[in-house]
Amino acid sequence: MDSTFTGDAVIGGDVSKSLAVIACTAMTILYVAILYAPTLILRLSSSDSFQSYMIRRFICAGISSVFSLIACSIILTIQWGKSHLSGVYGIRLDHIWQAVVFPLALTSLMYAGTLILNLLFLLDSGQEDRENGGSLSLDIIKNVVHEFIEAISSMASNNQAWCNYLVAPLTEELVFRACMIPLLLCGGFSTYTVVFLCPIFFSLAHLNHLLEQAQRSGSWLKALKIVGFQVGYTVIFGSYASFLFVRTGHLTAPLVAHIFCNYLGLPVIISRRTGMVTVASVAGLLGFIWLLFPLTSPHLYNAITDNCMCWHIYCTWS
Repeated sequence: MDSTFTGDAVIGGDVSKSLAVIACTAMTILYVAILYAPTLILRLSSSDSFQSYMIRRFICAGISSVFSLIACSIILTIQWGKSHLSGVYGIRLDHIWQAVVFPLALTSLMYAGTLILNLLFLLDSGQEDRENGGSLSLDIIKNVVHEFIEAISSMASNNQAWCNYLVAPLTEELVFRACMIPLLLCGGFSTYTVVFLCPIFFSLAHLNHLLEQAQRSGSWLKALKIVGFQVGYTVIFGSYASFLFVRTGHLTAPLVAHIFCNYLGLPVIISRRTGMVTVASVAGLLGFIWLLFPLTSPHLYNAITDNCMCWHIYCTWS
């Protein structure tokens, strides 16, 4: 995509703060409610298998995302011209490798302890093979390749993996970042307000798990604790993902971070096995804070910064 983007060139009309909040709230409700539409509204019979159940959810999430994209374009009265409609949503092909590599490297710093722990497990596995006459370095490489192939093959045949690593990250980033952030910014909210406000909608979309957890555990108190923790985590991650989208103007940036976090789960900070994990976690956190602004600089993701495609529009962040 060789187009440039500015707020004045693409967006027409005025959006009030109240309209932006109402629209974001409606998108959040739709994203959750439509998952139950097949049985509650369409009166379809319950899925007879987990596979058909997940396929229904994939379709519903896709419909919700498309609807949100269309509604957002109508509210913002996005004009077709030199700038592409997709540029407003951060769907771009230019600077694609930067949007993948830099956010991924930045996010991995938060998982330094987890990565070190996984490396130690690989070393232990390789050490056992070496005691049996194998080569340590060769066996480690074999184990890494084997686990990678298994992960890819399991994703191809596992609907839950498709949900965790593709459908959920893609649809959530489209709705809660690509649609909501432009709405809130055009509604007059400041950049920092948007970075911390948008994740609230994102976290509310996970409250539907409360009933599911209560049914599984048989305890509302336990369900509240689990979902409360999930909501807190989604607020933190949502703020980071919103920050990436605003700074880079690239939907790919929060998307790869989302997939990476879903794959590794919660970061390991402390391990009884060795203090190396804690040291790596602290060092990774410090590195993350130090590189947060440099690795998300709009200069890295846009050919020019006078009319850059970052959603801060004027690139005034230091």
